[in-house]
Amino acid sequence: MSTADSFLALRSGISKVVRGKEEIIDLAIIALLAGGHLLLEDIPGVGKSTLARTLAQGVGGEFRRVQFTSDLLPADVLGVNVWRATIDRFEFRPGPIFSNFVLADEINRAPPRTQSALLEAMGERQVSIDGISHDLPRPFMVIATQNPVEHYGTYPLPESQRDRFILRLSMGYAADDVEARLLREDSAGSSSMAEPLTDLETVLAAQDRAKAVFLHEDLARYAQAVVARSRNHPRIRLGVSTRGALGWVRAAKARAFLHGRSQVSLDDLHELAIPALAHRMLPSHHTGDDGAIASAQDLVAELIAELPVPQ
Repeated sequence: MSTADSFLALRSGISKVVRGKEEIIDLAIIALLAGGHLLLEDIPGVGKSTLARTLAQGVGGEFRRVQFTSDLLPADVLGVNVWRATIDRFEFRPGPIFSNFVLADEINRAPPRTQSALLEAMGERQVSIDGISHDLPRPFMVIATQNPVEHYGTYPLPESQRDRFILRLSMGYAADDVEARLLREDSAGSSSMAEPLTDLETVLAAQDRAKAVFLHEDLARYAQAVVARSRNHPRIRLGVSTRGALGWVRAAKARAFLHGRSQVSLDDLHELAIPALAHRMLPSHHTGDDGAIASAQDLVAELIAELPVPQ
């Protein structure tokens, strides 16, 4: 089976568990192919954790779930050095971050100190404990969830952390016919995937191939013009960073690769503009974090509509 065929099979396999969410599944696979991290913001009970677990199962990756709470400490995520008297030295006990896929469930319920423990891991694929750096496994992907409605007892993610997520998605409710079928069957679908549909070596090879997808200079200049406009737009207080621009392009390359193309198209950039850029922007006037995100989505659509496209 070719690399492209294996990811088509992966998409089909996940859709049997996470039903009626083909577009979201595609975007999750795109985030994986781009070597990025994924932020899922939605109400409880719509399949966020199931998507994360099934994606890991589909590629045969090690999956660990961490429930973020107000008393969670950085060591609970990263690991800790433990003194071993029998060998007269400290021994490192790795935390759940040392997995291919880490589900940071309700990430905004942990205090900033614990949230910041993820920054090095997400940015550099390593963690530093007592001055010693430990490499994380490859591939490595953080999938974080948070409820955008309830804010009691939560700590909003700092911009530096939001900027490390390549895409932000919302699952949404199931379509009426899908939900009716689930109710008839008294099931939310298969609880898990029976067996992996590809492997980690194929994922790493696909990431390299996706990175090599061609981006025409005109499209590169267009993407740069969009992010530059976000930085000087009168209704945007914080525009898209260079990291955000690179993530948008990497995601566009991954989308082209997933669709069997060797070159990025304008549609790739447009389809990924909101999930890749909106969570990185702060409008000048907003009330509440969820209001800021909704307004940012409108502003991204406005930027795309007003800037001339390459001919």
